[in-house]
Amino acid sequence: MFRKSTNIVLLILLALTVIFIPMSCKKLKTSRLQANYYFTRANSFFSEAKYRNAIEDYEKALSYNPELVDAFRYLGEAYKNLFKPGVTSPENMEKANKALEALNKAYEIDPDNKNVIYSLGDMYDKLRNYEEAEKLYLRIIELEPANMNNYYVVAEFYKRYVTVKVSGTPDDKGDEKNAVATPFRKAEEMYLRRIETDPYNPQGYAYIAQFYDDQNPSPMFDEACKYHKMRITLDPENAEAWYAVGANRFWKANRLRLVLSKEDRLELGEESLKALFKASEIDPSYPEPYIYVNLVYRNIHANIYPDRAERYIKEADIFQERFQEARKKQAEKRKLERELRGER
Repeated sequence: MFRKSTNIVLLILLALTVIFIPMSCKKLKTSRLQANYYFTRANSFFSEAKYRNAIEDYEKALSYNPELVDAFRYLGEAYKNLFKPGVTSPENMEKANKALEALNKAYEIDPDNKNVIYSLGDMYDKLRNYEEAEKLYLRIIELEPANMNNYYVVAEFYKRYVTVKVSGTPDDKGDEKNAVATPFRKAEEMYLRRIETDPYNPQGYAYIAQFYDDQNPSPMFDEACKYHKMRITLDPENAEAWYAVGANRFWKANRLRLVLSKEDRLELGEESLKALFKASEIDPSYPEPYIYVNLVYRNIHANIYPDRAERYIKEADIFQERFQEARKKQAEKRKLERELRGER
């Protein structure tokens, strides 16, 4: 009797399962469709920079599909775009908290999603939370150690903190044994690791050279020039690389004019001209080398040889005119290219 009753109950449950499974599937399908509808509409608002509208629709999409990781990510991005870095008003910090909440949720759902990790790291970076941002940026490298672009992204992150004293790191001018802990040393390490990942790619050398050139208030001219020249070794017909050497040598001579001898400044000026003329030889339409030739003649040669100053100023004027002509042609070319693409 008991076995018979049990079988009847199982049959009833099986029948109910047959009835309710299609209904549940239908309800799930409808929810997914609704989620996709609002997500798509939110993306349209986001692309038009209508972030408040986008936020409303991303939240609606998530009410129908709470596991839609991209909705959480872009919800966080929308709040991030409304957030104003450096402003500590309650209203602004609420936007920051909403952004972090959404991005952390996306990270919780998909902890290996590089785009989500970058978005969350970027938000912490905007809040100047160095420690949390660093963890996330390093996570990107951990996931894709062979992707050389990741090293550049992390290096640029550290670069933003070079002039900021970060808690727990020594001063760059302090203990050399611990200097690796500073943002400067970490940025330098990442640029070098990018080169190690792809040593025959000239762009890696350009990045680290620019990093040394950009040091403020004291650019590391010679370190930068070393990597500019390595770039030329790999790509000798690159006009931009030759121009970079020329500009670097000029700025060293000009910025350090009070401490360098006239002989050293003249040597730097000649090295600059050699590189700039090579850049112009490779690409005569490239404007920037001409303006630097003008600067070398005007600020170095005319200064070192005052008796020949008039001659050098005339030479400088010629190259300044060439620069203006090249810039004009460059602008006309870009305008034509935009027109051919149907752009205004």
